Amino acid sequence: MNTSSNDIRIGVKENSTQFILLVVINLFVGSMVGLERTILPIIGEERFGLASMTAALSFIVSFGFSKAIMNLFAGTLADRLGRKKVLLAGWAIGLAVPLLVIFAQAWWIIVFANVLLGVNQALTWSMTVNMKVDLAKSNQRGLAVGFNEFAGYIGVALMAVISGYIASVYSLTPEPFYIGIGLVVVGFILSLLAKDTGQYLKVQSQQQPSNTISTSEVFKRTSWKDKNLSSSSFAGLTTNLKDGMAWGLFPIFFASGGLTVGQIGTIIAVYPAAWGFFQLFTGVWSDRIGRKVLIVGGMFVQALSLWFILLVNGYLLWLVGALLLGIGTAMVYPTIIASISDVAEPKWRATSLGIYRFWRDSGYAFGALLAGLFADLLTVHWAIGLVAILPLLSGVLSLTRMQETLVR
Repeated sequence: MNTSSNDIRIGVKENSTQFILLVVINLFVGSMVGLERTILPIIGEERFGLASMTAALSFIVSFGFSKAIMNLFAGTLADRLGRKKVLLAGWAIGLAVPLLVIFAQAWWIIVFANVLLGVNQALTWSMTVNMKVDLAKSNQRGLAVGFNEFAGYIGVALMAVISGYIASVYSLTPEPFYIGIGLVVVGFILSLLAKDTGQYLKVQSQQQPSNTISTSEVFKRTSWKDKNLSSSSFAGLTTNLKDGMAWGLFPIFFASGGLTVGQIGTIIAVYPAAWGFFQLFTGVWSDRIGRKVLIVGGMFVQALSLWFILLVNGYLLWLVGALLLGIGTAMVYPTIIASISDVAEPKWRATSLGIYRFWRDSGYAFGALLAGLFADLLTVHWAIGLVAILPLLSGVLSLTRMQETLVR
């Protein structure tokens, strides 16, 4: 039964059941990434004998580029086909990921599985955040995005711990990846229960009249023409560039420090756990104090946290560093999406967010490439330290170029 526009009420509270369902769905979306975050770099070294860091991190490159490219199309597909259809398609593609890893007899199969994981993440994560923004009022966007990212990265953290524990008790593969099959099945069923939010988008378009502009024009505005949108895109790119490096090098770095697989899994889980948990507060906080201060501060905290991890030694101090790194990331992650939603008009908001996510998630690939190159030419320590310069530069750029986007 179709719902008329007169029956649509915009707001998180007014749509609490659907909002909570979408939060739970994104918990499962994030868990798909957490499943391999602790153990896949170690699988590359121990099972496939990859000595080159560049080769070992190729799975992150494939994930980053496939997710980034698919993000370019996800917003347009959502505007044409509807959010729910794209969400379900993302889950269907995700089923192949754990199956390929379980039966992989060569490293290229792992790399291909991560191409599909990137597609899965682009379609599912993009849709959950777009659907929440569709449901929320304009002064609730930070709240909506904060809950979405909280759920996703709590999923990453929980599954990083669980997969690390299972790998330490049983083996690196296949046991941890059996969970991935269950994640996809449950995520798909929950997504079937979600309502498409196309009608809510129409109501927002009526409340905030806007012009339809071409995708190429949206790309130019989001990438370089608009100072606010392009500054946000660069901040997102450098944030995920740092994360791509951390994903690939942290397990190797902490293993060289004499930590066990279980301890490594805990440190790696603390980082996205803090990233996820504190977004509950930073997203809402940005609705009150503005976007710019959190974006600038968060970029500086990320850079300083990486250097702190390099300067200290020991399990407990590394836990503190991971916690600080997660807090810095939480300051910017929901805030940037809320900032873009402030600037982009309803008719091209999903497209602009898709382009932002293209630049942001390409950071995974660039981070893995740079980290692998620096680690091969220098050392893992040098790679982490050099990559940390880029979030610092992004913080300076946002400070000098970006304006406050929150309209009070």
